[in-house]
Amino acid sequence: MIRRIPPGEGQESVWDYPRPPRLEATSRHLQIYFGGILLADTRRAFRVLETSHPPVYYIPPEDVQMRYLTRTMRSSFCEFKGHAIYYTLHVGDQRVEDVAWAYPQPTRGFESLANALAFYPEPMDGCFVDGERVMPQPGGFYGGWITSDIVGPFKGGPGTWGW
Repeated sequence: MIRRIPPGEGQESVWDYPRPPRLEATSRHLQIYFGGILLADTRRAFRVLETSHPPVYYIPPEDVQMRYLTRTMRSSFCEFKGHAIYYTLHVGDQRVEDVAWAYPQPTRGFESLANALAFYPEPMDGCFVDGERVMPQPGGFYGGWITSDIVGPFKGGPGTWGW
């Protein structure tokens, strides 16, 4: 039995997010640091909200230092957003494979995501939403960003795959 954590004042429960997911623009200040550089900095992102998942943030490529990213051969398919491509991050002698993904031709309803990048937060030096360091969604498969204004429980950890 899944026990929804009731949200407090100013919080959202991932159990109130829809399925299929909802896309919404956000002006929250997102920053990603890796290898001593500010890799991404935006107030023009989108977030995808899906039942049981913390938000996944998508950053316009114009707000990402793309020179540090190389497209890889990996691809995947999302039943809602379409075909995704992946990027490897190289900064100095540091390298993280398939750390970011994008939808070059997203499906109807998600067109605003075209080429925007989502990043797994775990391998980064820090990912921040309005100055708050995010926690990665459990399990390493999903790319949600957990902040103090989001409550779960969250899909991704052991025993949650059937949710």
